[in-house]
Amino acid sequence: MNRQLRLLAFIAIIASFSTWFPSRLNAASTNEARVTQIKNHVQLADSKNPRRASVNEIVQEETIVRTGNESRAELGFSDETVVRLAAHTAFDFNHGTRGLNLKEGAVLVQAPKEATGATIHAGRVAASVAGTTVMIEYHPGFYKFLVLEGTARSYRPGHLGDSVLVRAGQMVFGNSEAALSDPVDVDIDRFMTTSRFITDFPPLRSQKSIVAESEKQQREKTTKTLVDTNLVIFGGGTQVSVTDQEHTDTADHKTAALVTPHRAPSLNRNTAPALP
Repeated sequence: MNRQLRLLAFIAIIASFSTWFPSRLNAASTNEARVTQIKNHVQLADSKNPRRASVNEIVQEETIVRTGNESRAELGFSDETVVRLAAHTAFDFNHGTRGLNLKEGAVLVQAPKEATGATIHAGRVAASVAGTTVMIEYHPGFYKFLVLEGTARSYRPGHLGDSVLVRAGQMVFGNSEAALSDPVDVDIDRFMTTSRFITDFPPLRSQKSIVAESEKQQREKTTKTLVDTNLVIFGGGTQVSVTDQEHTDTADHKTAALVTPHRAPSLNRNTAPALP
C-alpha cells in the first residue's frame, strides 16, 4: 500500500549561541541541576536574592534560571538529561526532571533512554519525554513543540483526550489556550545545520539517533513521500509566510524562527495546501 503524501518544510531556530563549555557534568542529586554552559548574562533567582550564575554552580528546585539579551545557558541533571536555554528564557524545575517548567522563551531538552523521563510544562500545554530530544518554545498566546528523535506526547492537563503523539521530524504549534493541532512535518537536517541549539554546542548524546531520523527523511523525499515546501515563520509567533527557495536557503537563523510545514494527506506536489 502506498504511503500518503506529506509536505516537508525547512526550519531554522531563533536561538543564537557563540561559545561553549564542557557539558558532560552531572548534577549532585536527582532534584538538582548543574550549570554546564553559560554565555553572557544568566541569572539564578531563588527565594533569597537573584545572583549571576556561574559554570558548575548547582541549581536547586524552584530556582528560576533566566537568560538575558544574547545570553544562553545549559543545565545538566544527574540522569544526563540536558536542558539548553535560548535568550530571553525563564525556566525552573521541581521534582528533578519530572517537573520542567518553561515560563517563557525556548529550550531544547534531551532526555536519554536510561533516564526516568521528563515532563515539560509551558503555559497550559505539557509534554512527556523519555528517550527523545525535543525543542519547545512558549510565549503567552503561542507555543511550538518539535521532536528531533524518539516519540513524545503533547497534551493539555485537565483536558481529557486533548493529547497527541509527536514523532521524530514532527511539530505541533498554536495557541496554548486552544486544542492541540495535528502534527506537521519538519526537516530535521535543516534544523541540525542551522539551529544554534546544535551548531554552537558539543554534540548531544542523541546525535546518532537524530542523524538516523534525518537520513530516513531524505529517503522519503527521494520517493516523494515527503515534499519540500517554502512555508516559514519569521521571528516569534505562528503566522505562516510563503518565501522563495533562495530566501529559505539563506535565511538568517538569528532572526528566522521555525519554518513550518503542512500535513497534506491527499495533496499532490502541485497543489497549494491550506495553511494550518
